[in-house]
Parts: sequence; C-alpha cells; structure tokens
Amino acid sequence: MQENEFFVDKDKFTEAEKSRASHSLWYYSWIRFKRNKLAMAGLIILVLLVLIAVLAGFLAPFDPVDQTLEYATKQSGFRGNVLVKTALNGKDFIPILKIISVKADSVLYTDYSGSESSIARSELVSGNESDWHMEPQYVLGTDRYGRDILSRLIYGSRISLSVGVISESIAIFIGVILGAFAGFFRGKTDAVIMWFINVIWAFPSILFIIALSVVLGKGFWQSFVAIGLTGWVEIARIVRGQFFSLRETEYVEATRALGYKAPRIIFKHILPNTIGPIIVTGTAGLATAIIFEASLSFLGLGVQPPTASWGQMVFDGYKYIVAGANYGLAIYPSLAIMITVFAVNLIGDGLRDAFDPKMRR
Repeated sequence: MQENEFFVDKDKFTEAEKSRASHSLWYYSWIRFKRNKLAMAGLIILVLLVLIAVLAGFLAPFDPVDQTLEYATKQSGFRGNVLVKTALNGKDFIPILKIISVKADSVLYTDYSGSESSIARSELVSGNESDWHMEPQYVLGTDRYGRDILSRLIYGSRISLSVGVISESIAIFIGVILGAFAGFFRGKTDAVIMWFINVIWAFPSILFIIALSVVLGKGFWQSFVAIGLTGWVEIARIVRGQFFSLRETEYVEATRALGYKAPRIIFKHILPNTIGPIIVTGTAGLATAIIFEASLSFLGLGVQPPTASWGQMVFDGYKYIVAGANYGLAIYPSLAIMITVFAVNLIGDGLRDAFDPKMRR
C-alpha cells in the first residue's frame, strides 16, 4: 500500500516537473520580477506616469500655456478670482478682486489694480454666473508668467517619457544592428565597428548630445534624434559580446549546416536569445535619456517654450531658489525627474535579476 502511494506521488511529482519545464524563460523571469518588491513599486510608478501623460488633457486643471500675468509666481494653494471671457482661441481669464453688481447687460467689478470697471455680459461666456465667474485654485502655485505649475508638470511628463522612449528605441536599433554584425562576422567587420564605437565612446555623452543639438537645431524631434544617436554604444558592446558566445553554440552550427544565410541566423536564431540583456540595458538607457532631455531643455537646446518641459521648468525656477522665494518652481519639476528616473532604475535592477539564470529557483 505504501509502495503504491509512493509511486502515485512520484508520478504526480513527475507531472508537476513536466508542467514547470513547459514554461518559457519569460514566465520564470516574470515570476522572479514579481518577487522583487522594489521593482514592482517602480513598475507601478512608471505605469501611473504613463497614464498621467496619456490622460494629461483630462487631468490637467488648466491649459499649460495659458498665462495670467496678474497671478505670476503665486504660492502653492493660491486661489484666484476671475471672469471668464470668450476669446478666439477659447476662453480668457480676467483677474478681479470682487464683483460689485451684476446687471442684465453688464457686470460691474473691481479689477486687480483696485479700480472699478465693467464688462458687457455678451463678452463673457454664456450661462449662469457659475459659468463666467470662477475662483480657480492653483494647487502647486504659478510660474513667472502666471501659468499653472501642476498643469505644466502633467504635460511635461509627455515630453520626458516620449523623448526617452523614442530616443532609446533609436539607440537600441542602432546598437543591436552594429553589435550583431560585429559579433557574428568578426574579423574586419568587427574591427571597423569597434573602431567606430571607441571613437563615439571617447566623447562625453552630454557634450556630444549638445553638439548634435546645435547642428540639428532646437526642438522636440531634434532632442530625441541627438540623444538616440549617442546612446547606442553600450548596447552595441553588450550585443557584440552575446553574439561572440552564442555563435559558437551547437544550434547555431546546426543552422549553418542546414545552409541558412547569415541574416536568418542573426535575426531569427541568435538575436532572440539576447533579448534579456538588451531589455535590461535599454531600461537603464531610458533613465539616462530622460536626464539628458531635461539637461537639454535646461540649457535651452531641447523642447522650446512655451511647451511644458521639466528641464525648462527647472531652469525657470532655480533663480528663485537663489533669491530665497518660491522654491517650488524648481523643486516640483526636479522631484518629477527624480521619481521618474528612480522608478525606471528600480525596474532595470529588477529586470537584471529576473533575467539572471543564477536566480532561477
């Protein structure tokens, strides 16, 4: 009886082992990644940032480029008092101190300078008083042009994340192609590509990006092209090293024996086995690209005003720290950059451990 039970348990054990063996590397990598609490926290933060960027039009309380000069450099939590006037491009705010009286055809009010003034009801947006008279609250205050800081932070996430993703995609594409060719063909091909890699590697990255930005010009697409053209070197070196070891494996020798051409061997048989290190390196590069984008915007070489950019916001606000006032103008965008980069780095560390074969349990 005990022997039968033993054999039954052994069969169940064998079936469980077969079930486990049927799962792919991605399955086990995801299991290990989920066990890493810090990596999961970074993933949750990044997902929230992506959702904020995608839904910026719904989440931002104001248009990020709308200026109300009377409300320039207000502290966090400031509440305004405005009349909403119709304009060609939508709505326009008229800052006031208070409404004196409301008539059938006009509104008498005290303007922001303390003088009495009036405006025709036809110039205001249609509807009840609640539609054309508002008391907007600026949760994080305003900048020197009276623009809402919170709205600009929300819209700035679009710039940082999109430039980071696009530029790193360019870097991964270039790095994978050059690294794969160098590692697979070796010889003169490897020597030429490595010479090119070493030349690019010799330049400080930020100086090279600034030089390319000057050549390409200022703007959104110039930023991610400049960053992408300088961030591929490390990926190329890693892919080259992976190809050096994988091209000597038995399954690659078998593909050669079957007569497959080099492009098929490179892209269908070897490259899929290097995806893990590429993802880990690309994640680290994403964090670096976000910092570089902020640096370019800070120097005035990236995304140009009035487009909301975290780096530009830091540049506009750091002078107030020196003056000892309105610290939030620089601190809020700096925190946004720090949190984003920290979250991406946590994900990168988690992916590195998840794809490490030694961590498999």
